[in-house]
Amino acid sequence: MKDLDIKGGTVSFKGANGDEIEGYLATPAAEGSRGNVVVIHHMPGYDRATKEIALRFASMGYNALCPNLHYRDAPNADSDDAAAASRANGGVPDDRLIGDVNGAKEYLANLPSSNGKFGVIGYCSGGRQTFLAACNIEFDAAVDCYGAFVVNPPAPEFPVRMNPIANQAPNLSAKLLGLFGIEDQYPSPEEVNRLDEILTELGKEHDFHIMDNAGHGFFATDRPSYRVEAANKGWELIRDFFGANL
Repeated sequence: MKDLDIKGGTVSFKGANGDEIEGYLATPAAEGSRGNVVVIHHMPGYDRATKEIALRFASMGYNALCPNLHYRDAPNADSDDAAAASRANGGVPDDRLIGDVNGAKEYLANLPSSNGKFGVIGYCSGGRQTFLAACNIEFDAAVDCYGAFVVNPPAPEFPVRMNPIANQAPNLSAKLLGLFGIEDQYPSPEEVNRLDEILTELGKEHDFHIMDNAGHGFFATDRPSYRVEAANKGWELIRDFFGANL
């Protein structure tokens, strides 16, 4: 499939509590009806690498919107400073995350090109937040890329506060694709396997892949953790998964 001509830029929309927040919208340049993807950035923040992921989804034929989850913490700061401010405030609260992702979904729903199908994908902390969002908002497809602390709590010294959310699994609304690394500690393969067991017991449709020779952040092309074979396989799985469901 040939990648499409695309366009991208910053937009504003209403997130949790009606707050006006920033997001990065990427869409195919041509008119037409298409599926929609909410992209949840990793803990380092709303950065160039995450915007490039949104652009990649646009090139695949989707409307993609990445909300800036740290916007309230430091609206005029770069991604590193905003992420640091967010960590200092304890991280993104779960209820605020749900409101911001729902606002992003509503923004996409109101685009003339929206076909009424919605996916959500997140990386690192965004993987956990993807699971959280899909348990509280109606989505057609969700992709968790190495999201930790779904089953197990973080260690006491971890810089942000969050609780396990596996107890919300009965409310999972979407088909779930999970992409993890065999060398990762957060989440470890054991945590991934436990989540697999929970979802299987509940009859929730999911497909988990633990990549060989890969650890945390294997999609991150700008980081030492990048693993080309695992990332390429992951993108193929994402393309097929969203293609079948959006």
